[in-house]
Amino acid sequence: MHRILIAEDEPRIASFLEKGLRAHGYTTAIAADGDETILMTQSGEFDLVILDLGLPGKDGLEVLEELRGQGQRLPIIILTARDDIKDKVTGLEAGADDYVTKPFRFEELLARVRVRLRNLNLCSPKEDTILTVGNIALDLRTRKIKVGDRMIDLPAREFTLAETFFRHPGQVLSREQLLDRVWGFDYNPGSNIVDVYVGYLRKKLGNNLIETVRGMGYRLRT
Repeated sequence: MHRILIAEDEPRIASFLEKGLRAHGYTTAIAADGDETILMTQSGEFDLVILDLGLPGKDGLEVLEELRGQGQRLPIIILTARDDIKDKVTGLEAGADDYVTKPFRFEELLARVRVRLRNLNLCSPKEDTILTVGNIALDLRTRKIKVGDRMIDLPAREFTLAETFFRHPGQVLSREQLLDRVWGFDYNPGSNIVDVYVGYLRKKLGNNLIETVRGMGYRLRT
């Protein structure tokens, strides 16, 4: 499952992009300013960045130049209201892989995202499609989980929650982090939906695999 960073300070646009991309099977996160974009990109967790040029703090062009100057080669698609030809040339020459102007049609942006990720797959070693912890294996390709000799189908939300845990074994994940990664803007921070879905996973994977860390969140035992 590809992970996309949305660098956009306008909440309405960021939410629209996140919901659209997640509906097509992508994992997303949002950065609301230039410094946060650079920090999150350096984590190595993302396969592509959708970058607004009008970010607060460091603007998108500064972010792009800094990332390319650091040798960061992941695909970056500029999404901006700046439609002057000089801005397009500047962005592409600074290292952007594509340039889309607002207002935009989501279908066109999605097609450009798919092209960039397809090119990335052709040029890069293939990512492991099976994540394993103990005797439990999560298959990212078939979206199934194997517990011992049992093969279990997981609904979409449960699968995404399980993937989040399996990508961070032994790490404490707060409810807020899980809400952001799995549900985005669909639920408010006061919701107990995380606890409910952790309960669903425990019933299928075993009660001891996901432990509660009091006052902090949940952790996948290694």
